Amino acid sequence: MEFVKRYRLLWIFSGFSLFAALLRPELAPRLWANTASNFLEMLAVIPPIFILLGLLDVWVPKDTVMKWMGDTSGVIGVVLSIVLGASSAGPLYGAFPFAAVMLKKGVRVRNVVVFLSAWATLKVPMFLFELSALGPRFAITRWLLNVPVILFIGWIVERSMTADQSEALRAQAAALAG
Repeated sequence: MEFVKRYRLLWIFSGFSLFAALLRPELAPRLWANTASNFLEMLAVIPPIFILLGLLDVWVPKDTVMKWMGDTSGVIGVVLSIVLGASSAGPLYGAFPFAAVMLKKGVRVRNVVVFLSAWATLKVPMFLFELSALGPRFAITRWLLNVPVILFIGWIVERSMTADQSEALRAQAAALAG
């Protein structure tokens, strides 16, 4: 029963897929092909991420992480969060295991939110594509608008959490990150 409960979203989406395939059988092959393609993409992305996370967890001491990105890191922590997020590669779902390890290592909640937001919106490859496809005016304007919004979101999230909630989040992340 625990297996069913733990993977309930998988079962729900599988049920929706089966229902859609029964309702519109002509779409079933495309539905299954897309599902298989997404699953294979995740299989290509997730293992390297977990290998890197394992190395990060073992090689980088908690004290070092807390010094540069912890509660007393100030502007340096925010800048590092933006740089790490913007220089990332891979889909956004790859950022969440990194965020869990960051929280486990004592990274400030604001910096984790900034990291996730930068991963989602400020990737350097995306910026380079926008420069070439949409022009420098668009690309630079989008970056200049995104950075303050990301900083504001990080500030809002941190301010809306109590110290107990932050510690509970860190404890939950530590349990997930192993």
